[in-house]
Amino acid sequence: MADSDAPLTIGIEEEYLLIDPETRDLAIDPPHAILESCVSRIGEEDGAVTPEFLRAQIEVATPVCHSIKEARGRLAHLRGCVTTAAAEHGLRPIAASTHPFADWSVQRHTDGDRYNVLAEDMQQVAKRLLICGMHVHVGIEDANIRNDMLNQVSYFLPHLLALTTSSPFWQGRLTGLMCYRLSVFDELPRTGLPERFDSHAEYTRHVDALIEAGLIDDASKIWWDIRAHSKFPTLENRISDICTRMDDGITVAALYACLLSMLMRLRRSNQRWRVYSNMLVRENRWRAQRYGIDKGLVDFGQGRIVDYAELLDEILDLIREDAARLDCVAEVENARNIVARGTSAHGQVACYHNAKTAGATEAEALRAVVDWLADETQEGVSPAGAGNRGAQTPD
Repeated sequence: MADSDAPLTIGIEEEYLLIDPETRDLAIDPPHAILESCVSRIGEEDGAVTPEFLRAQIEVATPVCHSIKEARGRLAHLRGCVTTAAAEHGLRPIAASTHPFADWSVQRHTDGDRYNVLAEDMQQVAKRLLICGMHVHVGIEDANIRNDMLNQVSYFLPHLLALTTSSPFWQGRLTGLMCYRLSVFDELPRTGLPERFDSHAEYTRHVDALIEAGLIDDASKIWWDIRAHSKFPTLENRISDICTRMDDGITVAALYACLLSMLMRLRRSNQRWRVYSNMLVRENRWRAQRYGIDKGLVDFGQGRIVDYAELLDEILDLIREDAARLDCVAEVENARNIVARGTSAHGQVACYHNAKTAGATEAEALRAVVDWLADETQEGVSPAGAGNRGAQTPD
């Protein structure tokens, strides 16, 4: 997307956890045949299903899509393929950024060069990475425009995170955070909000300094909340938890694409969004982690905390023209439904408390949350992974 009138290109990656429906715990060593079964169900044009760092994880990636609706169809097909392949081996996928009670210390990492190096370099920090996320790529061909957009759109990252929270539990405990995933991920180096650079050349010089010093092999080892991808001409949003309901994830992807379209539209008129310091944006990042959509975020233009629903109204007004151009009005408007009913984190916490109120033990309540997640993960997805490749809109 070189400017606001260029065609949209978008890609979405999601990471799932594989669980045993009897124990509700993670499948520590699931059969490789699950991957083989997924690959047999998809063509090259459908995207990819690949292993992730932990063996209990599986990742899907759409191909390059030219509309939000196409991305939804591709993602529905991929989720369906994983659901069907897992079922063939007595397992179920859940789309959640943490498992309600699984023990990270007993997990095994995937045997592969990249993963082995990560495990060796990061030691226990890497071994604790029992987390899953959603990454959204939007194509921007010009490297300097990508850099400019990264600087500007970073302001909105906490707003997007708040809509996706799905990690309120860790190691069998309610953490008090709606997104605990980032607390785990931030233990890695080169994470968090991105550095700001005046040009792509300046960014490249800094990356080269790390490579020449032997600290990283390439820019793929930079794991910021948003980054210019190291291989493809995309700006990759990485801050989000994975949405348990697929249509919620599509909504966040659409909002991200529309925000970039809006910022590029302003750029063509020699206008820009004010770039606030990371110190300030980091406060909203923390509020999104802690409270999600519940306690509002700071509007730094007004200098006060504003209710999230009000902020969302303002964002939807800002991107109204862009949502119409990108044919995703229904998808971005679904954000209001997320705010009204809550995110996955709200659903998980409610399920847990409801089970406890009904007399369940702690272990039974946590297993009930896993069951809820497994059912919600399949919402709007064909179990066979077929017939979902076309244009569809949120429920």
